[in-house]
Amino acid sequence: MIKFDQPFVWYMKWASSLTLIVAMIMTTKNMWPYNMFLQCIGVSGWLVVSIIWNDRALIVVNAVAVVIFLNGIFQYFARG
Repeated sequence: MIKFDQPFVWYMKWASSLTLIVAMIMTTKNMWPYNMFLQCIGVSGWLVVSIIWNDRALIVVNAVAVVIFLNGIFQYFARG
């Protein structure tokens, strides 16, 4: 089993948070679909952190967000 120590979680949550901030800035600049890819990466990172923390509220929010962004990414590629 993989052991996740505190420095890993600390770096993961901050990297994910910064990724989400950049993605939000990209959203305000209408940089679609690239913002969607970054948002998916950011919420995926937070999903990993929330699973490590065993925080059910964060798990639900971030799991739903990952599904929403993956759906949008799938639709982007399905349109061709």
